[in-house]
Amino acid sequence: MVQIVCFMASIPLSSICPSAALSFQEKCKDKTKSSVLFGKEKQPLYMKTKSRGRITMAVAVNTSRFDNITMAPPDPILGVSEAFKADTSDMKLNLGVGAYRTEELQPYVLKVVKKAENLMLERGENKEYLPIEGLAAFNKATAELLFGADNPVLHQQRVATIQGLSGTGSLRVAAALIERYFPGAKVLISSPTWGNHKNIFNDARVPWSEYRYYDPKTVGLDFDGMIADIKAAPDGSFVLLHGCAHNPTGIDPTPEQWEKIADVIQEKNHIPFFDVAYQGFASGSLDEDASSVRLFAARGMELLVAQSYSKNLGLYAERVGAINVLCSSADAAVRVKSQLKRIARPMYSNPPVHGARIVANVVGNPDFFNEWKEEMEMMAGRIKSVRQKLYNNLSAKDKSGKDWSFILKQIGMFSFTGLNKAQSDNMTDKWHVYMTKDGRISLAGLSAAKCEYLADAIIDSYHNVS
Repeated sequence: MVQIVCFMASIPLSSICPSAALSFQEKCKDKTKSSVLFGKEKQPLYMKTKSRGRITMAVAVNTSRFDNITMAPPDPILGVSEAFKADTSDMKLNLGVGAYRTEELQPYVLKVVKKAENLMLERGENKEYLPIEGLAAFNKATAELLFGADNPVLHQQRVATIQGLSGTGSLRVAAALIERYFPGAKVLISSPTWGNHKNIFNDARVPWSEYRYYDPKTVGLDFDGMIADIKAAPDGSFVLLHGCAHNPTGIDPTPEQWEKIADVIQEKNHIPFFDVAYQGFASGSLDEDASSVRLFAARGMELLVAQSYSKNLGLYAERVGAINVLCSSADAAVRVKSQLKRIARPMYSNPPVHGARIVANVVGNPDFFNEWKEEMEMMAGRIKSVRQKLYNNLSAKDKSGKDWSFILKQIGMFSFTGLNKAQSDNMTDKWHVYMTKDGRISLAGLSAAKCEYLADAIIDSYHNVS
């Protein structure tokens, strides 16, 4: 009778058959080397040995060098879309990801973008590598949109601009600049903030702390807390500010409050760091949405600005943006730009050209530029319209007397509903409304036809779930 005994790799062979273990390990080494050298798929290795009338077969189970790597949690924002797609309900509503949708809740490609792309095809432009700093025409256009074409800081050549991989990549390059040339400097981040901000600074090994921003009692700005925390921060800290349409709250400081924020940052010798993801898309006006950045620039302050064209031109997948560093002199700007390029080179070498050409063509053509502004006003107007309709439905349906006017005071594509995690879970589990667990909803994903349904879901979740 032949007995076959199989041993898993986790059981030391030496404890069962010392001589077999030694022989087996040697054979494993030989076969592993062979499979690695010649690219062969690894198969379980078997070895037979005779011991006291028995045939013993040892089975080697290949273990991965990556066994210690754990499963990463789903992204808190992009994971919402994955869950939404798996839902089969006809009533489902995706208010998680900040991407503009039509009234029919379909993705929208701007007409002016299609015209700019057609122009590119007519010109027969090639796909050669861009310089490290990106497309020159794009860099000129994006700096002028941000600061204003007539701004002295541009004529004085005090702005270092390089094209980045949308807002995220631009923030990441700036974070690397801070880590390299301002060692130990801390970045102050609003509480709450966009979910990826902390990830970016963590990966760049830049320390950060939070300043108060959202007041749950008023569902508004905690301005006193914000000022106190900026004052308490070590001198020379970087203060991350949302240029307009704060994400996730939709709560922006008033012009008077921006002046006070600038006062405190100047007093503390802090460096303002703006994230501008919605210029023109928040209010419908490029100039109005850039007013906070221009206020700080007019005061002669050095600052950083990350830009994105995902929202205002609908170029989500093109990953087109920029990092701008406003310096005190043209000489400093030249040196800063050289170091931004030095950081970008080993990170991604050079940026993609397609989206940059779209932006340059739209901004550089007066007819296209005017058409773009009209489309931005249309998109911003649709979001304002559903914001108003949602408020109207909430006010009409909720008999508790709760004041929902904070929804109208917020701006941009997001609304911070004030719902907690349990209430947000109820929105999804019961009502099939997908949103982030901090209570943020994207009004860009809401249609007028669904406003009443959403109001019912919010009222039920707010009053019946603690």
